Amino acid sequence: MIFNGEMVRAILDGRKTQTRRIMKDQPVLNGNFYEVFGAAWSKGMTSVPAVPGHSLSAKCPFGVVGDRIWVRETWAEAGAGAPDLQLYRANYPEHVPPHYENVPPAEDIRWKPSIHMPRWASRILLGITDVRVERLNSISEEDCWAEGIEAVDGLFKNTEIIDMALKIGCCVEDSKPMFALLWQSIYGADSWQANPWVWVIEFKAVPNVQDNPS
Repeated sequence: MIFNGEMVRAILDGRKTQTRRIMKDQPVLNGNFYEVFGAAWSKGMTSVPAVPGHSLSAKCPFGVVGDRIWVRETWAEAGAGAPDLQLYRANYPEHVPPHYENVPPAEDIRWKPSIHMPRWASRILLGITDVRVERLNSISEEDCWAEGIEAVDGLFKNTEIIDMALKIGCCVEDSKPMFALLWQSIYGADSWQANPWVWVIEFKAVPNVQDNPS
């Protein structure tokens, strides 16, 4: 699963324990129930609540409880001088062991996109502890913090947060305006207003045992 630098830092800091990803097959209202067209249905899949009185049994493409997710992030190989060292843009050079000298500045490194990170280069492994679906806008105050947002200094002077709070009808000191802005920075200006159904994956960091190096 790909995470940007900000979210990788939040995972490393222990602030991020949830992620939301848009469902490829969006549930659509059919009478009084939601259905998923084109989704895979199979016995043994985890059922996750969708609406009262109905259960959505589409397979989560990111896994079920007990599965592990390895994190893809922007990275680089240190080179011939340190063949066993991988570099990670999210917290470079802080993660580099102190015995390495002459560490180049970040702008001089040829970083590789996260999509091209192989399993052997990944440093973060997450164990899935819960999977469910919900509408994006229904995220709770507590879950916004679990998504890894940070408190903002000068909150009442931040016009972006104030405007978003007014737009979604909540208090400026709530966490939801900050999460909405974070979501829009990743998925686009109209993505919050679209209010899609999302997979909610809860996780915790686990030892990074690479049993499949491919």
